[in-house]
Amino acid sequence: MSEAKDRVLDALQAALAAEHAAVYGYGVVGGRIGEERRTEARTAYDAHRARRDALAREVGDLGGRPVASAAGYALPFAVPDAAAAVRLAAELESRTAGVYSDLVRAAEGGLRATAAGALREAAVRAVRWRGGSVAFPGLAERAGTPSASATPTA
Repeated sequence: MSEAKDRVLDALQAALAAEHAAVYGYGVVGGRIGEERRTEARTAYDAHRARRDALAREVGDLGGRPVASAAGYALPFAVPDAAAAVRLAAELESRTAGVYSDLVRAAEGGLRATAAGALREAAVRAVRWRGGSVAFPGLAERAGTPSASATPTA
């Protein structure tokens, strides 16, 4: 494989792993979220499942073996109630946006456009969950924010 193709495949695998984690995380969100935001959580869950499935196909099309989902994922904090579920949803979206920003940098053409769309969708969902926006969604480490080094990984 060429170095460029390897970079794209690595970025695709990272995005796929992030989508696996987001699907898992939204299972937790769905169990704790209040009724008023349950439809929003279900819509996000379905979107992440669709992205996950599309990424797995893309990895396979490039000759890779799609990374498997883990049996479980460590959450960045306890999620005992609806407020924590909302914070978790925002965190899941921010992390996913960050991984898609890497895929945008690595990819070209249609895949790059698809990754940019996924980045935008994750950033918009993060804003909706958070109730406010951040500069450079998914790029905290490049925006010079102090929270970048404190952000745990899924």
